[in-house]
Amino acid sequence: MAVKAIGEYRFPSRSRQELYGDDQLVSVWFADNPWWCAAAMFRAPQAMTWGDFWTQMVVPYAEEDPDWKADAAYSFSLWGVPLTPRPDQTLAELGIEHKDVIALRAA
Repeated sequence: MAVKAIGEYRFPSRSRQELYGDDQLVSVWFADNPWWCAAAMFRAPQAMTWGDFWTQMVVPYAEEDPDWKADAAYSFSLWGVPLTPRPDQTLAELGIEHKDVIALRAA
């Protein structure tokens, strides 16, 4: 959907990648989960492994959902493309970039 502006926007984004150094913003969307109304955004190093991202960032946040089961099977997608991360892969190796959205669904 195109954005119609009343003037020219001449200001750099305050959340652009260059301001985060080796970190990036990564959103996780708990698809089909009524507990979460929007994606959660995490600041994570690009070199962080998926296993660390999952256990140190996503799981502690997701545990606020009373129905959350960390050991359940989940499927992931990145911009609609299935994603099968291994715990030892870094976010960069998985192709996850600044402000990307990872969809998470109970399998």
